[in-house]
Amino acid sequence: MVEMMTRTRQLQRTIPKSGQPIPAIGLGSWQTFDVGRSASDRAPLAAVLKAFVGFGGAVVDSSPMYGRSEAVLGDLSSQLRLNDKLFVATKVFTSGQRRGVAQMRQSLRRLRRTRIELMQIHNLVDWRTQLATLRAWKAAGTFRYIGVTHYTSSAFDQLAGVIAAEELDFVQLPYSIIRREAERKLLPLAQKRRVAVLVNRPFEAGALFARTRGRPIPTFARPFADSWAQLSLSFILAHPAVTCVLPATSKLAHLVDNMGAGLKRLPDAAERRKVAALFSS
Repeated sequence: MVEMMTRTRQLQRTIPKSGQPIPAIGLGSWQTFDVGRSASDRAPLAAVLKAFVGFGGAVVDSSPMYGRSEAVLGDLSSQLRLNDKLFVATKVFTSGQRRGVAQMRQSLRRLRRTRIELMQIHNLVDWRTQLATLRAWKAAGTFRYIGVTHYTSSAFDQLAGVIAAEELDFVQLPYSIIRREAERKLLPLAQKRRVAVLVNRPFEAGALFARTRGRPIPTFARPFADSWAQLSLSFILAHPAVTCVLPATSKLAHLVDNMGAGLKRLPDAAERRKVAALFSS
């Protein structure tokens, strides 16, 4: 049932394989956390991370592919004493068993953690080799969950094959109001296989805002959104297969706006169709 009142805490979703609840709005780190060591570079991100947790957020996603993002996240979360409040997800992005092990050990050091909540195989690179290591490390308690990712819809058939054949906890994929290919096969398959879904690129790297700039959100959307960002996040989270969406930002005002979507009710089926129609016309 759609909630008809504003929530007083962040919307939660349950990880199907474990039953663990997690906040439905997370924080991506691609480009945004790839900064230097200076106080001027890192202060805005410290404010974002502190506010993120303050608003009830927990899921933070990174990757060795994201430059210095893992190290910056590890430094800031340690300095702010937030490590025990975060659900940290990162990735392995290399070929070969030995290289995969070395990269994941480096991620643990950079993130300043002995345990990572979620390790993912980034863009399915050498996924068969890496998956064997992920399973062993999960059994040893180094990872709580394991999964696979991709950021392009051209890889959806391959992603679907892996999800159908392998026992996974998570899949991360692109999905937005203006890129809805995942609805056809991947999201229903994830539901069927009880795989949690993380959504990347919810704003299509800013393309959403290029299309809506200067336009007010429609009147019918006011009960569940105060901005185009909130409308977009609400649309994504209203799909029952989606567990958590990962907007990335280095700006405190944008973080506050994004987190506001998790404090409102979600659009019902009719409202969701109206939102989709706005962008298909």
